Amino acid sequence: MRRFLIHAAALAAAATSIAPAAPVAASAASGMSFRPLTYNTNGYNWGGYAATGSGFTSVSATWTEPSAKCNSTNDLYAPWVGIDGYGSSSVEQTGVATDCSSGSPVDQAWYEMYPAAPVYLSSSSYPVKAGDVINASVTYSGSNKYKLTLNDSSRGWTYTTTKTLSASRASAEVIIESPTGAYPNFGTLHFTNAKINGGNLSSYNPTALDPSNGPYEAHTSAISGGTSFTDTFEHE
Repeated sequence: MRRFLIHAAALAAAATSIAPAAPVAASAASGMSFRPLTYNTNGYNWGGYAATGSGFTSVSATWTEPSAKCNSTNDLYAPWVGIDGYGSSSVEQTGVATDCSSGSPVDQAWYEMYPAAPVYLSSSSYPVKAGDVINASVTYSGSNKYKLTLNDSSRGWTYTTTKTLSASRASAEVIIESPTGAYPNFGTLHFTNAKINGGNLSSYNPTALDPSNGPYEAHTSAISGGTSFTDTFEHE
């Protein structure tokens, strides 16, 4: 499969949760946003795959949360799935952030309807640890409404929220991102069952992205079996 590498910055609403506890407004990550690609200024810090077109209605993927090693207290990254953000000014997304600001990796579930700030879920109600199997999805349900769902099947919890945002739905992504431009050493992250609009990720001829802040920080593999790929840490 032909891979495309991009080397520079490129191209609220009411919530309803099915889970018992409310999310929190901030985390150890100091509320730093995961942003549309064009707004990233700390190097080119998206990895993974982005499909472009029009009218995307759903994206989903599964991964096992890696065990990360902090290189510095500036390290911060997250795997996520989302609609918009690649060439647009908004993004509707959910995933798990790994934050090193305390000196040790801290995993925390979150969602974001950019330009609104990220919302981090209570780590006591929605704990995430390395080795957990995470299922994430974003679905457009009409009338500017998006359903964001995050499930930790290893720990038996599911969080769902419905948010409203007027957005273009011009892309759909399965991504790793570092808002600080500094990745912890996460080894290799395996994405599986990655689907867009219910079909295989590969069916949409998505663009492959490698995060780069000088030297490449991670490498995105080719898609295997239509729905699986890896991101592998290379350089801090």
